[in-house]
Amino acid sequence: MAGASSGDLTILKLGGSVITDKDAPETVDDAALDSVVSAIADSESVAGEGDAANLIIVHGGGSFGHVHAAEHGVSTTEGTHDLEAVTAIHGAMKRLNGVVIDRLQAAGVPAVPVHPLSAVARDADAELSLPTGAVDGLRTEGFVPVLHGDVIAHAGQGVTVLSGDELVTGLAERLGASRVGLCSTVPGVLDSDGDVIDAITDFESVAAALGDSESTDVSGGMAGKVRELLALSGQARIFGPDGVGPFLAGDAPGTLID
Repeated sequence: MAGASSGDLTILKLGGSVITDKDAPETVDDAALDSVVSAIADSESVAGEGDAANLIIVHGGGSFGHVHAAEHGVSTTEGTHDLEAVTAIHGAMKRLNGVVIDRLQAAGVPAVPVHPLSAVARDADAELSLPTGAVDGLRTEGFVPVLHGDVIAHAGQGVTVLSGDELVTGLAERLGASRVGLCSTVPGVLDSDGDVIDAITDFESVAAALGDSESTDVSGGMAGKVRELLALSGQARIFGPDGVGPFLAGDAPGTLID
């Protein structure tokens, strides 16, 4: 894998609803997290010593960040200057990120944290500045950067929520990722009958089937994920935990978003 290039790059999002119990505040779903970590550790996307990694991981907030964000009325569009809110939301996300990093490292993945609060900002036009140089530099040196949803500086609004989905699409566009995958609790985007939709090319065709998240989610639920991925210039896939291994192996699980 030496000399991996941006053209080999895969970005994998682990949904907060997958790795946490979203109905129990600050509770990790240990079995689910260990399962996806094992699939990642077995993947050839993880670098050997001295080689570049061709994987970036992003994870959501689940019962950590979302609960605190909802409590303080902070979302991707509603900001705050309240120090207590910033500390609570970011602190929760750092705790979850620490667990994810620890599990990945224990499985042999050279994972390192990248905390968006210290590295990302949103301007008055809602455009994001992203730490692409730092993230790609870590990857080139053989580390697997692990980012997460967070609060970030937002010009004129204090801080707003940066969703993991925004990170995925922003990094994918700027770094030229060849593959983008979102791991959710379901095996793909489901239609009104509960069946996996093979492919989505426009939002209106699936809008009726996409409702609000059943648990607290300040970043848009499945509808938000589909909207974000449709804005990508390339393709992406949404799949369940059992799809992580196949996706990293180059297969095509779940729903294609194109």
